[in-house]
Amino acid sequence: MNNLADQKVVLVTGGSRGIGAATCLQLAKAGYAVVVNYAASQAITDKLCQSIALAGGTTLGLQADVADEAQVLSMFAAIDKKFGRLDALVNNAGVVDMTARLDEMSVARWKRMFDINVIGSMICAREAVKRMSTRHGHGGGAIVNLSSAAAKLGSPGQYLDYAASKGAIDAFTIGLAKEVATEGIRVNGVRPGIIDTDIHASGGLPNRVAQVAPQVPMQRGGTAGEVANAICWLLSDAASYITGTTIDVTGGR
Repeated sequence: MNNLADQKVVLVTGGSRGIGAATCLQLAKAGYAVVVNYAASQAITDKLCQSIALAGGTTLGLQADVADEAQVLSMFAAIDKKFGRLDALVNNAGVVDMTARLDEMSVARWKRMFDINVIGSMICAREAVKRMSTRHGHGGGAIVNLSSAAAKLGSPGQYLDYAASKGAIDAFTIGLAKEVATEGIRVNGVRPGIIDTDIHASGGLPNRVAQVAPQVPMQRGGTAGEVANAICWLLSDAASYITGTTIDVTGGR
């Protein structure tokens, strides 16, 4: 797309690494102007943005903790100033914690988990709807929320609070999709399974992909790119009659 004013703009939260980074790269190749949100990893984000720019893409890196409403509002204001539009949102930012049982977990852990994984996604979706909905005078758009296979499996003895937060995302995806279906906005979700990213190390299980792979019908973990494929398809016109749906990217698990 040569005309910047006609270029679709997408915001990918937690876009600097893993599934988020793979999604940013694919969307840039598809012609989107890509806003890469990050919480702390500026150097990694700068490198990703440089790669997109060198390939001829349009990109902008923006720092914001999605759990902090003021920071999110500042991020969206920066998008408004730079592009004057928003056409797509990928709610990818999320955290896990160290593996534990429920009776070993603290309320502080739960609040952090839900503030980022659930409330953060809802704040970003709220602001996106304001900028996409025909009800607000805009031309529509698409939202993809990142859930997890954990929402269906429960993650007992490991991350049941994370699983519960992603179960909330599943419900949110269905409800928001119905709420804005007549306003030009499609809302869908993706449930990744065992994907080879550094999120496992952050939960204290750096070898989790190799350990769990034998339990997956396809006998392997997935890649960030394979999840990004599903996200990008749901954002595309090829999925124009799909809303309120969450796709499992789990190798059959």
